[in-house]
Amino acid sequence: MAKDFSRSHRVAEQMQRELADLLMFEVKDPRIGMVTITAVEVTGDMAHAKVFYTAAKASDTIQQGLEKSAGFLRTQIAKRMLLRTVPQLHFVYDASIDNGMMMSKLIDEALASKPKA
Repeated sequence: MAKDFSRSHRVAEQMQRELADLLMFEVKDPRIGMVTITAVEVTGDMAHAKVFYTAAKASDTIQQGLEKSAGFLRTQIAKRMLLRTVPQLHFVYDASIDNGMMMSKLIDEALASKPKA
C-alpha cells in the first residue's frame, strides 16, 4: 500500500513554492505577467512535473514565455532544492478558476431571475 504522503507529493509542494518565488522575483520575461501557480504534479519517478498555472488573461504568449523559461526555472530549482534528478517542467493552463467564476455567474443570474415568493 502506498504512503499517504509520498516523496513526490512533498517535492511537488516544495516545487510549487519555489516556482512561485522564481516567477515573481527572478524571471524577467515580459511575456510572463502575473502568473499564479495553482498546483504541481510530479510523477513517481521524478522525471516529469506538470505545473498548473492561471493568469488574468489566458494567452499563448504566456504559455510560450513559460516554456521558454523552463530551462532557467529547472536550473534554479536544482540549486534551491538539491535534487539528484530535477523533473522536466510541463506547463498547463488551469481553467478551473475560470470555470468556477462562470458557474458562480450563472447561479447569480438564476437566483436573480427567480420570482420572489
